[in-house]
Amino acid sequence: MKIAIAGGTGFVGKRLTDYLLSQNHEVFILTRSRDKTSSQPTLHYVEWLTPNSNPEAELMDMDAFINLAGESLNSGRWTDSRKKRIVDSRVTATKETLRIIASLPKKPKVFLNASAIGIYGTSVFETFTEESKQRGSDFLATTVATWENEASKASEFGIRTCYLRLGVVLGEGAGALSRMILPYHFYIGGTIGSGNQWLSWIHIDDVLKGIEFLLHIENLSGPVNFTSPTPLQMKTFGQTVGTIMNRPHWLPVPGFALRLLLGEMSILVLKGQKVLPKKLMEQGFSFTYEKLDKALINILKK
Repeated sequence: MKIAIAGGTGFVGKRLTDYLLSQNHEVFILTRSRDKTSSQPTLHYVEWLTPNSNPEAELMDMDAFINLAGESLNSGRWTDSRKKRIVDSRVTATKETLRIIASLPKKPKVFLNASAIGIYGTSVFETFTEESKQRGSDFLATTVATWENEASKASEFGIRTCYLRLGVVLGEGAGALSRMILPYHFYIGGTIGSGNQWLSWIHIDDVLKGIEFLLHIENLSGPVNFTSPTPLQMKTFGQTVGTIMNRPHWLPVPGFALRLLLGEMSILVLKGQKVLPKKLMEQGFSFTYEKLDKALINILKK
């Protein structure tokens, strides 16, 4: 398949590019860089979002578009200006992707747009699937809802459209995990907040497999939860990390201290939701890492 990726240089995007190339797909990375080139015959860089760029000229025969672009939620304290950048970066990239698609005489078969389970809001008691109607009212939930609403316009072109509602993606060297395990390196790891908040996680390898899976499953559209079938509470996550790293799990991190340190962004670790990947499971998707201990051993024991 010929696949265009916006956000191909981020944590997920870099790994997705390598994975798709290994599966013999041809990949076109949308980039702001004017001079980025590749020596690989099946990897191309296409300039976009710059003055006088004309990406549609190089994207005439795409089978799929994947949009992962947007400023990281972990990029710093959620000041008013940063929150605006978080929202604007997602909306701008999605609008430009749809503008390109609209200009193409041959439309792609599928459009996969990144999203997040944060859209459901937070809860200690509820279990969420793609069928859940509950929506949160916090900044993260409203941002995701705005993002999905913009992406939904792809369906107006008759294109199968999926929203990849990502949980906490666990992988080596970047992403949330490196921050979450940092205290354990210094023997000061412990339960964050109450410890009862749910962590709906997914191994990066299952994200990559899941994205390629969606490229081929023609009866799947709309929201698709990208989480392991076995979410767990934060206290259990910490205990598992301590066991695998052979470090003590003993020093609690009070919620009020994190709220003082991180402000509104503390919701990312102090609140959570229990989310199940119902659509993927119903379609027979096989998770490589269903259990957290297996996932962490793979990541931390390399």
